[in-house]
Amino acid sequence: MKNDVLLLILIIISVAAVAYSIYCHIRMRQQTKKLDEMLDKAIDGSFTESCFDESQLSYIENKMWKYLSSSEISARKTAEEKSKIKTLIADISHQTKTPVSNILLYSELLSECNLSDTEKDYANRIFSQSEKLSFLITSLVKLSRLETGIIALAPKEAEIAPMLRDIVVQAQAKAEEKGLSITLECGDEKAVFDEKWTNEAVWNIVDNALKYTDKGGVKITVKEYEMFVCIEISDTGCGISESEQAQIFSRFYRSENTSSEEGVGIGLYLARQIVSAENGYIKVTSEVGKGSAFSVFLSKL
Repeated sequence: MKNDVLLLILIIISVAAVAYSIYCHIRMRQQTKKLDEMLDKAIDGSFTESCFDESQLSYIENKMWKYLSSSEISARKTAEEKSKIKTLIADISHQTKTPVSNILLYSELLSECNLSDTEKDYANRIFSQSEKLSFLITSLVKLSRLETGIIALAPKEAEIAPMLRDIVVQAQAKAEEKGLSITLECGDEKAVFDEKWTNEAVWNIVDNALKYTDKGGVKITVKEYEMFVCIEISDTGCGISESEQAQIFSRFYRSENTSSEEGVGIGLYLARQIVSAENGYIKVTSEVGKGSAFSVFLSKL
């Protein structure tokens, strides 16, 4: 009799355990389904709190609602700030373009007049400083538009050679003026890039190479790898110290050794931003007094 009672108790306990296990399993499935529905609604932007009690599910719903609300407010504020920046950039570009162009024009006309040597020197200096101001404004506008997403890159597969040939033609006059050589070694390699903006990035590096090279020249070489195509711009210039190589891509960075040269420290920063936006990257190797080599890696995918 006693054994029968114990057996009955064990059966009841077993049934209760199985029932509880089934109940927990069903409850977990229901909660998982509810959480899945909540996430789906959060993704499509239709999420609202629906459970108002002291349960754990209600607590999770409340936290998710607060998070989504704050994210929405943050996104709206970001959009508003971008809109303000866009308007500001447009105003700066519009308001400064005509005055700077006029200063350049009149200073050029003034230098052609019958002036003394001193007066001609003053007119040439006005023209030179106006060119610098125009370059600075243009660079800042480009940089701001790129950073705020106003300008979007549109990379597509294309041959690299035509873009590089245009850059060499553009750089030829400056190279000849300094008595430097500029050469290009390129085949029919293809990569995925935005031609206009990649031209800007590579030109900034080539222009720097010519600026900081006094003898020898600049060489542009294209090498193809499995995932990337590398455009290497090497020069025989002053070189960059190892301590500075990590800083040269920072915005507005100017080395003390090159502070006498023209520039505002935007070119390399802008180049890296452009290439990074195309899923590429830039590397530099250099030795002081022996020149530098900048490698621009463009994705093939």
